[in-house]
Parts: sequence; structure tokens; C-alpha cells
Amino acid sequence: MSGTKPFSPTPRFLPECYDEIADALVGPGFIILDNVFPESLTQGLVALIGQRESQLKRAGIGREGNYQLNDLVRGDAIQWLEAGDAAATEFLSAMDKLRQALNERLYLGLADYEAHFASYAPGAFYKKHRDAFRGKPGRKVSSVFYLNPDWDLTAGGELVLYDEAEEQELVRVAPECGRLILFLSEDFPHEVLPARHSRQSIAGWFRINA
Repeated sequence: MSGTKPFSPTPRFLPECYDEIADALVGPGFIILDNVFPESLTQGLVALIGQRESQLKRAGIGREGNYQLNDLVRGDAIQWLEAGDAAATEFLSAMDKLRQALNERLYLGLADYEAHFASYAPGAFYKKHRDAFRGKPGRKVSSVFYLNPDWDLTAGGELVLYDEAEEQELVRVAPECGRLILFLSEDFPHEVLPARHSRQSIAGWFRINA
């Protein structure tokens, strides 16, 4: 129902949450966790996206011949995350261990994890969309990790998940620093609301091979 927020009751590191995450993906299909990464890692990622802000490129919609920039659909700027910098390497390693844990518990056949930094300027948004379509190879579990220290909860910028019919709002997630949300890519249309302040995150996807 709208307003439901299945947050982790107490801060724990990610490996301690593997069972809880697996159970949540079985039903209701999403989970929101706070402070499951070491503070040093979170702050390292905050610093890293700050250093790379000028290198981020406007994100588009569509693929290959249909790729285009469209301010009416999305306004974020992105840079794909690769191992190399210490914080990026640690984050990607942690998410790969989560991939293995989900495969062990749910037999999802997740083959890899990809992610990019995402930066939204004040007023920027991403209209309602799906990360994957049912039965198609590719993205199976989506993730968002927020990097916004001292976020003003009145500023907007929430991630909104909808039911599969795209009619009922299920939950709004404020982009507070250290918050991680995971959800089934095929099951939840979602959007990013505009905010009065700029905001940053890492958006990622656990994928299966074709």
C-alpha cells in the first residue's frame, strides 16, 4: 500500500542482510536498507562522484539507432562505474558478493552487476519507466544507492515505485545518504521526482545473460 516502507530496523552491514533481501525479493519484491555499507565507503563514494561531476554526460533514452536525449523524459547525467578507484572497487565487490548470495538463495542466474553514477540537477527528473520487460533477458534486480549527505526531506527528489499496472503508488523513497533500495526490475514501474537541490546516487542492475 502507499506509504509502506520496509526499512531495515537497525543498521547492519550488507552480508548480514542477505537473507532479508532474498526474502523481500520473493515478496513484496523490494526492500529499503539504511547504512549497510561502512561509513568510510559511503563517504569515499560521495567524494568520488564530487570529483567526477564535470565528467558526467547527459543520459538518453532508447538503444542504438533509437537513442536520443529527451529532457521531457529524463534529465540526469551519468558515468558508468568501473573498478580502479578504491571506493568504486569496494562498492562493486560488495555488490558482486550480493549477486552471488542471491543466486545461492533464489537461483536467479544473475551473471553480472553494472552500475553508473547518476546526478540530477535541481528540477531534473526521470518520468515513469521500467528497467526491464517480463521474460526478456537482461536486468532482473535494480538497485539505487544514495549519496546525499544531510538531505533536506522537504526538498523532494523521491524515487516512487508503482504497482505493475502503473496505477497505485507503493512507496516513496527519499534520497538520503547511505540508503540502498533493491527491487525486481520487471515488476515495478518507477520514477524519480524533481527536487529543489541537486542529488547524486549510484544506479545499478543485476543482469542475466541472453
